[in-house]
Amino acid sequence: MRPAVFLDRDGVINRDHGYVGSIDAFEFLPGVLESCAALVKAGFALVVVTNQSGIARGYYDEQQFRQLSAWMSDQFTEAGAPLAGVYHCPHHPDKGDAPYRMDCDCRKPNPGMLLTAARELDLMLASSYMVGDKLSDIEAGKGAGVKATLFIGDGSALNNLNKGEAPDWCGPDLPSAVAWIAENRQKPAKNTPA
Repeated sequence: MRPAVFLDRDGVINRDHGYVGSIDAFEFLPGVLESCAALVKAGFALVVVTNQSGIARGYYDEQQFRQLSAWMSDQFTEAGAPLAGVYHCPHHPDKGDAPYRMDCDCRKPNPGMLLTAARELDLMLASSYMVGDKLSDIEAGKGAGVKATLFIGDGSALNNLNKGEAPDWCGPDLPSAVAWIAENRQKPAKNTPA
């Protein structure tokens, strides 16, 4: 078993233009590939876990999503940061038509994608991290029992959270999150006895 860094996609890996469903709309954020290569060298599996309600809404289909994911995965591999998996939720509880309009356990904030990835890829959740730019990412990580949750953003969305709901770290981008992981990897999780 090995630890993983679970990565939300839009807003963490690429610029979030809203429902990014094609290669020409996909723009890597600065430093992402280099940071992910450092994570792989440190022994982490990289797993993308992404809500893709654009499929439910009819903006793009599963085949288009798979094509974009294959291209994105190739870019990671070429940068020395191969992805262990890309997991997505195409559902939305009240948008779109069957079979996509539904409540499910995979749509974040539910932890289904992380739990499935851990089972299929033999990952140690208690030594893993979740990096996202929405509160639903943080909730999914906490629900899956990861060691720490990291929030990409200015922190304004975190102002009214209770202590147990807050991420373990907040910062501007994925390279900063990776630096935090490197500094804190050997420390015990806050909810684990030292």
